[in-house]
Amino acid sequence: MNSPKPKLSRRVVFSGVAATGALAVVATALPGKLTSAPAAKPVVDADKAGGYQETPHVLHYYRTARV
Repeated sequence: MNSPKPKLSRRVVFSGVAATGALAVVATALPGKLTSAPAAKPVVDADKAGGYQETPHVLHYYRTARV
């Protein structure tokens, strides 16, 4: 008996192309992430650590967010 050959549908082809593209992006980005050193966390003194601070960045946001 002959077993029927599975047909290659457009859906299968496009999903394969998409997966290949995604893997290519990951493979390109991955070596850059592995070679970079981890970012050091800033040391914060517990006594001086406050919550909210009005920095120039925050003040700029307030100026631009006004209606």
